[in-house]
Amino acid sequence: MPVNRNALIRYRTLDQCLQNKFKKWTLEDLIEACSEALYEYQGINTGVSRRTIQADMEMMRSNKLGYEAPIVVIDKKFYTYSDKNYSITNSPLNQQDMQVLTEVSDLLKQFKGFSHFTDLNEMVSKLEDKIYSQKMHSLPIVDFEKNDNLKGLEWIEVIRKAIVAKKTMCITYRSFKARQASTFCFNGYLLKEYRNRWFVLGMQHDRNPKLMNLALDRIQTIEEHEADYRENETLDLSTYYNDCIGVTKSLGQRDCEVIFWVDNDNAPYVITKPLHHTQKLLRDESDGKIFSIKVILNFELERELLGFGAKMRVLGPRILVKQMKAQLNKTLELYTVIKGEDGD
Repeated sequence: MPVNRNALIRYRTLDQCLQNKFKKWTLEDLIEACSEALYEYQGINTGVSRRTIQADMEMMRSNKLGYEAPIVVIDKKFYTYSDKNYSITNSPLNQQDMQVLTEVSDLLKQFKGFSHFTDLNEMVSKLEDKIYSQKMHSLPIVDFEKNDNLKGLEWIEVIRKAIVAKKTMCITYRSFKARQASTFCFNGYLLKEYRNRWFVLGMQHDRNPKLMNLALDRIQTIEEHEADYRENETLDLSTYYNDCIGVTKSLGQRDCEVIFWVDNDNAPYVITKPLHHTQKLLRDESDGKIFSIKVILNFELERELLGFGAKMRVLGPRILVKQMKAQLNKTLELYTVIKGEDGD
């Protein structure tokens, strides 16, 4: 049975809604969500009828598309999945899915090689490998980095839509250091990925707004808020993270030149995979090479440098050298043999 693009958008929207256990979804809520999605993606502003959404859910419940979605009604009013882990995105690909993916892959391949679309290369490779393994019933031949236990991915589309629509969000959030969660209004500006973990940069919406960087895996709930959206008028989002490794950065924080030595065995790895786009080779020495990068000092930088262990030595600035030395001394203490251990 052919499914048009509008129907696929509605199925995906319904799936996202029904996965969200932090809100009770009435039929009217689902109709509104699907109408907004169709307007955003297709420019359709005529809305969606009750009959269409009811038919969509019946289609999702059936095996016609291979979904067999466990959609249930609670208290004769609220729709949800009986299986909290269910999503149509976890369903095996059917023939129509394969046809759509093949068409998308063929379209994207036309842009491979263009300098403005270099970011598409990995996406196309992933897509081609998925299509090949599905058609041939074989194991994938490309193993991309992934984390199946990553939390917070369900918020990516919610936040992206709020940023596009310029909507204020009400977020319940608990950082790793906090004893309990807090709820506040938030205006999102930029979604950022770092080492398979997602963050959203934005401004807390209060009398004294402050820039915040929230980890999506620490978000507990997100709801739309009536407060007027405060637009970003000061940050250049296209370059905001250019001077740092990772995502930890404060307004007004200035970069500095970080100089480090790497031994001869590991220097080729640093050359072929630079720590930062500002990396320069300053000079060769008999036992290694000396490099520099121009970045702000933060936690992620220290972790990156400490990862090289004895194969790297930070030479400057002095404050970073002192911090690295302190961290390494603490590490050494953890490995100091206590008297009585190992037969001593």
